[in-house]
Amino acid sequence: MRGKLVSIKRQRLKYIFADWASTMFGWLIFNIIRYSIIGIGIDQVPLIDYLCSTTLVIEQIFIPLITLGVFWLSGFYNHPFDKSRLDELSVTAFSSVFNTVWIYLALLINDQIYGRAKGYELVIVLFLCLFTFTYICRLLITNHAVKHFSDSRWGFNTIMVGDTDSAMEIADRLRNSQTKLGYNVIAHLPIPGEKSSTRTHATIDAANLEKMCRSGQIDQIILAMETQDQDKLLGLIYKLVPYNVPVRLAPTLLSLLSSKIRLNDVYAEPFVDITSPAISEFTKNFKRTMDVVLSFLALIILSPVMGVFALAVKSSSKGPILYKQERIGYHQKPFKILKFRSMRTDAEASGPQLSSDDDPRITPIGHTMRKYRIDELPQFWNVLKGDMSLVGTRPPTNNEFERYNSYYRRRLSITPGLTGMWQVNGRSDIKDFDEVVKLDLQYIDQWSLWLDCKLLLQTFGVVLFGRGSK
Repeated sequence: MRGKLVSIKRQRLKYIFADWASTMFGWLIFNIIRYSIIGIGIDQVPLIDYLCSTTLVIEQIFIPLITLGVFWLSGFYNHPFDKSRLDELSVTAFSSVFNTVWIYLALLINDQIYGRAKGYELVIVLFLCLFTFTYICRLLITNHAVKHFSDSRWGFNTIMVGDTDSAMEIADRLRNSQTKLGYNVIAHLPIPGEKSSTRTHATIDAANLEKMCRSGQIDQIILAMETQDQDKLLGLIYKLVPYNVPVRLAPTLLSLLSSKIRLNDVYAEPFVDITSPAISEFTKNFKRTMDVVLSFLALIILSPVMGVFALAVKSSSKGPILYKQERIGYHQKPFKILKFRSMRTDAEASGPQLSSDDDPRITPIGHTMRKYRIDELPQFWNVLKGDMSLVGTRPPTNNEFERYNSYYRRRLSITPGLTGMWQVNGRSDIKDFDEVVKLDLQYIDQWSLWLDCKLLLQTFGVVLFGRGSK
């Protein structure tokens, strides 16, 4: 079983505390050097009085807290056991540069009165203090973890998908490797149609695998089948993704997948993580931060408009103001999407279906709301909660999800959005379900922060001119 000390939350807290302490110490050392560089106190204020001044005490308290926000945004805490040595160095360096810049602009720029040369010295010293102590502390924590894995005191409960002779060989290499990679293979999942090894080994069925993943007893899954069928491999992957457990791919299967993947080697892992999107942790955190900030502001600024249309919906037809429908979100997790009700209460008596501009089920006020996307304003609450993003794929209904093949399930590999390619390309012009999905897959393949900004700007045009309908 897994070592008792292995805990992602505990490891994350170690890094957070170390970053806070190292930044606090670094800022103190910087101010001592700063005192000497700019000459404060030689004939005026003693060093101890300078360090204990109200301004510096406040800075000593709040600067480490603000830098923690920068470290979080960098994505360093997202996967404390899942990063490369190079990532650890580069993320720490870039975060220290960013912290140096904002601290200088916010607090130190007035020190330029003592001379430009001293200003440059302050910037260099500040960066060295922030980076050096932070990186040393992080390196000590990482090396401590690596040592525990090497000594077999820590490990991750692992299920090997496949129980052929080749899968058994991979499991043996993990158990007997001199580097002790931290994998504790506890069972194999046999694959129908593949010849099981004659060696004695523990097995698990799909039902128990899901149960153990849901209960947190499994830390990761390794795919080591012998199949050369891409559809079969993708189908299995998308069945495992909802378990919310990292799924790793043996190098022998890598050539079957053409999508971008991420290789992590801080603990010398020889496998490819296929459950993490091919975007940086900073990008993911930045996107989520913008979702929270912008959706919160939208709910406040648009509250008068939402109030007016809530009254209009209530007075124009019988039924609730808000319409709730179950949609399938990120990693196939269901959620309730919110909209202003724009149809009669019996509109889906025969089941959910796509609508058109002249749909008789739409109420009079509903036509106006749908034309200008006003019915979707309550979805800012879904964005704030994290069910949705401002930009993403269209969240499918249960009926649509049941029609997905393995390839189409890629649509659920990112958080669905309030707007996206499908929305800005004129929804009333799209009748083909396959075309809708292809636009979403195109968004996934081309995704970037710039693309999100572009789609948001295009959405304003769609709303302003009332182009397309839902």
